[in-house]
Amino acid sequence: MAKKGKGNRIQVILECTEHKASGQPGTSRYVTQKNRKNTPDRLELMKYNAILRKKTLHREIK
Repeated sequence: MAKKGKGNRIQVILECTEHKASGQPGTSRYVTQKNRKNTPDRLELMKYNAILRKKTLHREIK
C-alpha cells in the first residue's frame, strides 16, 4: 500500500564549502534525507571530500 499525501522526509544535496571557495575544478556533493518537520533550517554536516582528502563542512544547497 502506497503512502498518501506529502511526507515530512525530503531528499537534500550537501555541497562542500571549502572546495567551492578554493576555486578548484570539480565538486564534492552528497545526497541524503532529512525530516523537514524536525529540521526546517539548512543542514550542515562534516563529510569527507575525496579531492581535498580531508573532512570538510558540507552545507545543504537548494
